Amino acid sequence: MTDALTRPITSKAARPNRIAEKLLADRHSVPLSIALHLVPGVLIVAAYLLLAEPLTKAIGYPIFLAWAIALVVVLVPLLFGMLWLGRGRNGRLSLRGVVGYREKAYSRGKITAIVAGLIVWMTVVSLALTPLDNFVYENFFTWVPFEGAGGSATTYLDGYAHSLLVTTMLICLPLTGFALPLIEELYFRGFLLPRIAHLRLGAPVLNTVLFSVYHFWAPWTVVSKLVFLFPAVWLVWRKRDIRISIGMHAGTALLMASLGTLALMLNLV
Repeated sequence: MTDALTRPITSKAARPNRIAEKLLADRHSVPLSIALHLVPGVLIVAAYLLLAEPLTKAIGYPIFLAWAIALVVVLVPLLFGMLWLGRGRNGRLSLRGVVGYREKAYSRGKITAIVAGLIVWMTVVSLALTPLDNFVYENFFTWVPFEGAGGSATTYLDGYAHSLLVTTMLICLPLTGFALPLIEELYFRGFLLPRIAHLRLGAPVLNTVLFSVYHFWAPWTVVSKLVFLFPAVWLVWRKRDIRISIGMHAGTALLMASLGTLALMLNLV
């Protein structure tokens, strides 16, 4: 089978501009790839500081909502940017030829089992490494000025009325629980990872490291992210099947967000 990136594409669409051609090239240079990995994280922090934080504080909602807004402000245009690249290549809004690793290396039953195992891995390991996140935060990142910063994700929700917490979680559930992780996987594993595949094993390593660092709003979680993300990234690179990381990332996010929302609604936390 051939990957979507290397399939010949015939279209009457106008030839893309030089920037689009560079972005859609089969290979990205390491400096370009580093920039494409990290710039979205910088933009998310900027969107948070300039727009989302002031807005959320003005309406009195938990700061967790501000980060969801900042992610939407950056990641949704990123998705449309990839669709725009696809339009230039295919003559219509499409991810064909933009997002790679779309080969279905496993049967439906096997991919379901693999994703389920990875969801368990990511959930258990991320929870087990929370003390490590706390240790790194307390020793190296207490200077970070973001409200609610800390080793636990629940710190972004502390100190608010129960009704506001429930409302915030219900608003954020379809976003942070599914849509945003999906966009991240399409971009980081579908668009960027195939274009550094020439680095061989260095490709999943670099992709995992840069994706972990991209979370500039929580730098104390970089080490733990490296641990629980790498197996899925390696499998995507090895099997050229992006369904693996989409299933793990979006699946775990949806599971944790749903359980957290339910626990709040039932007054269990």
